[in-house]
Amino acid sequence: MIQDILCGFFMALADSVPGVSGGTVAFLAGEYDTFIGSFGNLIGKDREKRRSALFFLLRLGAGWLVGMGLSVALLARLFTSHIYAVSSLFLGLVAASVSLIVTEEWGTLCRGRLWHILLFLAGCGAVVALSLVHIPIDAGTLTLPSALYILVSGAPAISAMVLPGISGSTLLLAFGLYVPIITGLKRFFTLDFGAFPLLFLFGLGVLAGIFASFRGIRLLLERYRSATVAVILGLMVGSLFAVVMGPTTLDTPLPPLAPSNSNLGTFLLGIAIVAAFAFGKRALQKRRAHHDGSNHAA
Repeated sequence: MIQDILCGFFMALADSVPGVSGGTVAFLAGEYDTFIGSFGNLIGKDREKRRSALFFLLRLGAGWLVGMGLSVALLARLFTSHIYAVSSLFLGLVAASVSLIVTEEWGTLCRGRLWHILLFLAGCGAVVALSLVHIPIDAGTLTLPSALYILVSGAPAISAMVLPGISGSTLLLAFGLYVPIITGLKRFFTLDFGAFPLLFLFGLGVLAGIFASFRGIRLLLERYRSATVAVILGLMVGSLFAVVMGPTTLDTPLPPLAPSNSNLGTFLLGIAIVAAFAFGKRALQKRRAHHDGSNHAA
């Protein structure tokens, strides 16, 4: 029970920052298969499995809510006081994540190179275009276009959050919704319901994404893995531009991130965090492979 709550807590910490995935934390904790399977069991016909899945997700969710609440409170404060240090951290996280995914998926990406390059450029171009257009998001007075945009963005964000190695927060950053969602959650947790319409619409998109992603995204990764990874990489590389432009999207716009105002220390910290996750993931894979080999030998 305690392990499930702690897993949810650390998943939330990972989900709250771009470049790190809650799915990776679940994988490292050995809970990923149970986590993914629980959603299928929740709508299955086996009553006992439904009950077990429900209680598992409730325990995980309790830890996740506590972790997200703490993360949101800290991040929302840092946005207003140390935006360039935070942006530098995010730049390091995303850049290291891109490098990690390219390394792990290189063999897959080498197939059909021209097609993958086109998909990569399409994903990258889409994010840069969104960052330049910058659909204004005012939590208090949402327009129809911005409401639809928020609704649609929830599904891919939650889908990415549950996949190891792919960060949902990075996609939110790419969509220009990271800061509005984080600040909206902070307001909500302090009983200020002015951002409720934004969070409600995003929540509907998240619910749709939960039930679509565990089949749709996994199906895409199983059947069209190389193409899907190419698009995801394009989105992530494009989000580097979104990070650089992040300070300009604040309520009081500031100049973009540049060498003169960046923070090398937090940038390197971002790289170190991703490297630590990668090291832990590989160590666990080797340990499991050794354990499986010992069992076969026996």
